[in-house]
Amino acid sequence: GRGVPVEKMVEVYLGPAYTSEQVEAACAVHPGGPHWRRLENVPLATAQLLAAGNPVAWFQGRMEFGPRALGGRSILGSPASAGIAERINRQIKFRERWRPFCPSMLSRVAPQMFKVNHPAPFMTFTFEVNEAWKTRVPEVVHQDGTARAQALAPGLNDRYYALMEEMERLTGDGVVLNTSLNRRGEAMVCSPHDALEMFFGSDLEYLVMEDILVTKG
Repeated sequence: GRGVPVEKMVEVYLGPAYTSEQVEAACAVHPGGPHWRRLENVPLATAQLLAAGNPVAWFQGRMEFGPRALGGRSILGSPASAGIAERINRQIKFRERWRPFCPSMLSRVAPQMFKVNHPAPFMTFTFEVNEAWKTRVPEVVHQDGTARAQALAPGLNDRYYALMEEMERLTGDGVVLNTSLNRRGEAMVCSPHDALEMFFGSDLEYLVMEDILVTKG
């Protein structure tokens, strides 16, 4: 026989999810004394922080399954902000400065940015970057001119997609720098408590969990 056919994986958001009320409850008891407030428009507010050059911890919906952060538990940055990659490596993730970062983008942007048009929903393929884009999003282009990308299609992660649409409106490019929400040697953040522990153990200034913006006051 030919065995059992393998079904194609469509999405990886298979882990736990938390409500904004659970986020607020975690903030209320955390010894770091976080400040928090509800956002009316999470994608827009987050895009404004990113476009201003700030790294932002992004905690939304169900956690990803697998080795890549795909917009559920991520640290984000604007790929056009000079030095953002080194700042995240040195002050937030505490890892070697040469470690590269990867982009997430609207799926319709990928054919413009890359020399090959191929689906890339899970950040498992590396592509050669077209010359014009190497200077537009330099913080996510590796030394050899490639990028390992997540090209997000509509309907798989609506809030993350909306964030990148807002980035496109603000900066011209529907692309974000995306790395996992953890520090070197630690597991990826899962719960609001995990996120707060990582937040207060790094130089992150902004943490967006569900509808809640958390700062250190």
